[in-house]
Amino acid sequence: MPTRFDPAGPLRGSLRPPADKSVSHRAALIAAMGEGTTTVEGYLDAADTRSTLAAVQALGARVETADGLGSRLRIQGMGLRGAGSAEIDVGNAGTLLRLLPGWLAGQEGGKWTLDGDDSIRRRPVDRIADPLRQMGARLAAREERLPPLQVTGAALHGFTYEMPIASAQVKSCLLFAGLLADSETAVVESHPSRDHTERMLAAAGAELHSVDGTVTIQPAQRLEPAAIVVPADISSAAFFLVAATLLGGSEVVLESVGVNPTRTGILTILGRMGADIEVEPRGETGGEPIADLRVRPAELRGTEVGGAEIPLAIDELPLVALAACFAEGTTTIRDAAELRRKESDRVETVCTALNALGGEVEPTADGMVVTGSGGLRGGTIASHGDHRIAMLGAVAGLASREGVAVEGMDAAAVSYPGFERDLGSLLRGGS
Repeated sequence: MPTRFDPAGPLRGSLRPPADKSVSHRAALIAAMGEGTTTVEGYLDAADTRSTLAAVQALGARVETADGLGSRLRIQGMGLRGAGSAEIDVGNAGTLLRLLPGWLAGQEGGKWTLDGDDSIRRRPVDRIADPLRQMGARLAAREERLPPLQVTGAALHGFTYEMPIASAQVKSCLLFAGLLADSETAVVESHPSRDHTERMLAAAGAELHSVDGTVTIQPAQRLEPAAIVVPADISSAAFFLVAATLLGGSEVVLESVGVNPTRTGILTILGRMGADIEVEPRGETGGEPIADLRVRPAELRGTEVGGAEIPLAIDELPLVALAACFAEGTTTIRDAAELRRKESDRVETVCTALNALGGEVEPTADGMVVTGSGGLRGGTIASHGDHRIAMLGAVAGLASREGVAVEGMDAAAVSYPGFERDLGSLLRGGS
């Protein structure tokens, strides 16, 4: 049964978006690699991050919760080389699928299989498998590039890898592998990607350096993670940033949002389009800068998005396309072929969805071109099991002329189980 989102009045009020999904995944993995017990505050309680907790438990870590996942976790690690052989169900968690093999590949004597849902089985793993094999890893995949992925622990050798496409997931996978290699490993990026892994590994005692686009890591015998505090997720906050920008009379404050400079491309892009977003710094939590974000409605104009901005806003680009439908002029998104490798082919799913609602969006090989049409009519879209497409449909419905019915709205639970509840609270705040 589709979920309807009808045209609505303003959003008003404040809320703290859910914890950062990227940071949560990494916190659980690095805590599991560590010696002793690591406390993780504010871990995201969502389907993807539950898959990561289940994975580290299957490998041998002990996980204790207090008052639910959104409060505090205690993770007793098994050390860098202590993971037991296991079959791992990653669910829909692409981050887990791409990060975990880097750690497992260097643990000689172990055997692991990583598999997941139908969406995961369509997501290629060759971008991690190829460089890991260059390090000496023993991997096998369906058709050489698709899950299930089988990992047999082997001796790894340090190397230098120039990434053809900036990707924090690939980089993180290779940094994990580098911890267990026999010499230095270097990852070279053409453009900066999110650096949560580097921050956490350095805080846990890894010898790691980042200079001029090259991250180097030395082999390690042990990690000792400090307590980790997870900030609110800017990717989740972005749905309310765009909704409040499009709905007249809105004023929303999003609290304690992580504003790591490798994640704030959405703020730069929306600002260039004319959005009224104030960033009010609130210091740091767990080594990550945080801020309150205050957003009010604004008239938008088209823009060009590409190059170094893409990895800084890769998960928010569907929302940029939605905002562009309401902007004056044309918006071009390029250099974003990575969108085709997400939970769905987000170039095709975004273009199909927005065109079905009355937009003018043309797919390209590495992005899309959006002709601002002054808004969207409305209609019906399918989420295709992609949480970000489901939530995009909800925002589109509020700002449309006739409303939007979203088929598969339950996909939002992958990253934001309380999305409809929080959206409703902001709508009631505007009544």
